[in-house]
This record gives sequence, C-alpha cells and structure tokens, in this order.
Amino acid sequence: GSELGNWALGHWTEEGFDLFENFPDLASALWAAEERRLVPHQFPNHHIPIPEHYLSEGAAVAVETRAVMAWMDKNPFVLGANLQGGEKLVSYPFDTARPSSPTPAAVPRPLDYEDERPELQETPDHAVFRWLAISYASAHLTMTETFRGGCHTQDMTDAMGIVQGAKWHPRAGSMNDFSYLHTNCLELSLYLGCDKFPHESELQQEWENNKESLLTFMEQIHRGIKGVVTDQQGEPIANATIVVGGINHNVRTGGYRGLAGCWQHRTTPMTPPVPTASGGDYWRILNPGEYRVSARAEGYNPSVKTCHVLYDIGATQCNFVLSRSNWKRIREIMAMNGNRPIRRVVPGRPMTPRERLRLRMRL
Repeated sequence: GSELGNWALGHWTEEGFDLFENFPDLASALWAAEERRLVPHQFPNHHIPIPEHYLSEGAAVAVETRAVMAWMDKNPFVLGANLQGGEKLVSYPFDTARPSSPTPAAVPRPLDYEDERPELQETPDHAVFRWLAISYASAHLTMTETFRGGCHTQDMTDAMGIVQGAKWHPRAGSMNDFSYLHTNCLELSLYLGCDKFPHESELQQEWENNKESLLTFMEQIHRGIKGVVTDQQGEPIANATIVVGGINHNVRTGGYRGLAGCWQHRTTPMTPPVPTASGGDYWRILNPGEYRVSARAEGYNPSVKTCHVLYDIGATQCNFVLSRSNWKRIREIMAMNGNRPIRRVVPGRPMTPRERLRLRMRL
C-alpha cells in the first residue's frame, strides 16, 4: 500500500496525544476496588466516575478527548465503534492488561507461557463483545482470510479476525475501556485494512470490503432487551439500574439513545442522538438466551422478571413497574434517632416523660 511502511503516521495529534489512549484508566481502578472487595456496594461496576485529577486544568488531556467524554456523558449510546487502520481485525475490551497478583516468590515463566486465568482480563460482557466482533469480521470480505498471516506479523486472531485488546496490544486508558466502564455503550475498534492511507484507486474496493460488515454491525444494536421502567402511576423512573443475572455489569435508564449506535470515528459522530418522549427507557445488548433481569431504583422496591432473547434481529421488550418503598422514610426516622435502634413501644404501657419528649422531637 501507499503508506504500509509507516504505520505510526497520523497516529498522534500535533500536540503529541494518542487520542485513543488518552482516556482515564478506569479498569485499574475497578480491579483495585475488587481486590479490596468494595464492588459493588462501595464501588460501582458500571458508570465509574472520572477521577478528579483527570479533569483538572493541568492534566495531560487533549481538547478532543474532553469533547468526546462530554459527548458520551450527554448522549448515553448503546453500541459504538472507532475506525482505525494499519491492521485488519476487530479488537474488543478490555484493552488494559490486569496485573497478576503479587506472590512471595515469583517463579520465572517460560517464553511460551499462557495465562492460566485469562478470565481476569475479560469483561463481564466478554461473550457479547465476541459476538459483536464476529458479526463484523465474518461479514468482511477478507478479514477472516488469515492464511497469509497478519498485516505485519503472524496472525493474532486464530483465523477469526477478532482479538481481545489486552492479549494483542495491551494499553491503559483506551476509549473502548472508558466507554464500557463509564457509559452504557459497548465499543469496539475496527481495523479496516493493512494500508492506513490507500490510494484513491483502491477506495472503492476498500468500501466493498467493509460495507456489509458495517451494516451487519449496526444491526446488532437491535439484539438484546429494551424497555421502560415506571412507577405504579406510569411515570418513568430515570437513573434506574438494570441488573442482568450472571453479568456483573449493569446499565442505567436514561432519556436519549442513538439511532444505530455510537459510531465514533475519533471525535466525529455519524449518528445524532434522538431524544425519547421521556426518561426511564433502557437498552441492553445481550446474546440469545434466557436471562433473569431486575430493575432497581432509589426509593423503590426492586422488580425481577425473566426475559428471553431470540436469534432473530429485534430486541425483546422487557418493561418494569416499581412500587414505592418505605426505606427512605425509615432512614429519615433512624437519622432523627441518631441511627440508634428505636425502642419498641409496648401497647397498653404508658410512655415515660423522656419517651414522650423524644417522640415529640422526632415529629
């Protein structure tokens, strides 16, 4: 190709930032919290907040990166992809390599050593990410033809055209990891071809190679479950949490969605966000199967139901109606009592002056 020998050309901005790796490393923060057993009660497994030091004025963060993060926060997309070149494969999270737990006496590992616990580097949605990656690679005209090897080295995809980022090119702070851990969006990297800068005469063939893959990938946003979380009066509940049994990664309800996913080519959206009629709606991409799904929200009792995802394109409707709980009022009463146990009043026994005074103060 025209620029096949200069893979790094165009990889960094003029200020020296690699935008793809310029996001906060939320994966390491999550794993550190897991080691301390803080997840999920004290540290969330989804929508992990951005560290304060990363948002400071002196932080080494590109203007484009800040713009993309603000765009993601404003529009809770569901499916995303960033288009890259220099390779011909699909890469999916995690891109960050999880460090091995320290041992008192580390044994030297042979050169052909393979991680005995590869699940430590897999996302809770590993099976979903593989499905999404295969949907693109299998529809590509040449991506799975790896008998000649990869673009620059041996084939890293086991003849499938897909690879997990941490096992191929580990790097912290990627846009894919950030999108997964900070938003509702499942994002992958699409490496469209070995030549980053194909000649004009080659563009038509490159389009033909990737056209069906792009369409197939976009269709996957309609796979899984979707619905609305409301109260008993039919009012939508924003920021409710959707929990899928067996997958330790939740999503939240919101008020916006993307038509066909979060198509990100570095910093330019291809699909504008479309406001829904009201909040309380959610989308959750899942592989075909049967799932135990629950909806939870502050001040409400959780609701649980079984949702079936079929192989046919079309998300399964799975709505939830939550009833009000008394926990908010109970917490208020406990706080007024100094969070001490409240003495039970025995019927028929007159209250002492102190008990009567405490009751009057609480009311």
